Amino acid sequence: MNASPCLTRPLRAALLALGLAACQRGHSVAFTTAAALVHELMEARDERRLRRAQKHLAGVKLLIIDELGYVPFTAVGAELLFEALSQRYERGSTLITSNLPFDEWTSVFGSERLTGALLDRLTHHVHILELNGDSFRLATSRKRQKRSTPENGDTS
Repeated sequence: MNASPCLTRPLRAALLALGLAACQRGHSVAFTTAAALVHELMEARDERRLRRAQKHLAGVKLLIIDELGYVPFTAVGAELLFEALSQRYERGSTLITSNLPFDEWTSVFGSERLTGALLDRLTHHVHILELNGDSFRLATSRKRQKRSTPENGDTS
């Protein structure tokens, strides 16, 4: 599992720092996007190695899942992710990044019941960090545009 290129630099740095600190303390760490994890679980199921993949995920001390909410899951994918996260409940730390508030996660998982059960487990022992503001890419793009536009407003 590898880092996603879609993370903003400050958020990527924070996630990688947390993962690195956990590694330096001897903990196992896995980093993936939500879509890649669901794809991996579905592939493992199709290849009859799902139990092994679930066991691996359950045993990782820190699982970092990025970009939950960017891509909706199929019903099977949502159930597989739910099962993997449920198996980690109270066994290991899970860090999830999302661009959606919790009340919109049903649009990703497709089921209110499944989403509610997952959030119940995820929010039981939790620290929630809510980051608001312009994205790093948007701010960088705006700065670049200001530098390329003449000071006097003359665009000819």
